[in-house]
Amino acid sequence: MSLSLSLGCLWVLCSAIVALLPMRYQYPPGILLLLAAPALLAWIALDHGGWLFAVGLFAFVSMFRNPLLYFYHRARGKRPEVPA
Repeated sequence: MSLSLSLGCLWVLCSAIVALLPMRYQYPPGILLLLAAPALLAWIALDHGGWLFAVGLFAFVSMFRNPLLYFYHRARGKRPEVPA
């Protein structure tokens, strides 16, 4: 397995572990994972093509749908509620 796919698998495991944390502890590692995902997906696309990129993008959006929706609403000028 290539290094990009190995790191992608590690990213998925880290995301699953972060999801098990209480909400107040999810923010710092979650933001790091959120920022690392586009670079990792681009690397996977360069190594293996678009179809694995599409699979990875689907997994990314599925796992981070709530933060992505939050940033989408903020970009549109709305003030979404943040869980306590």
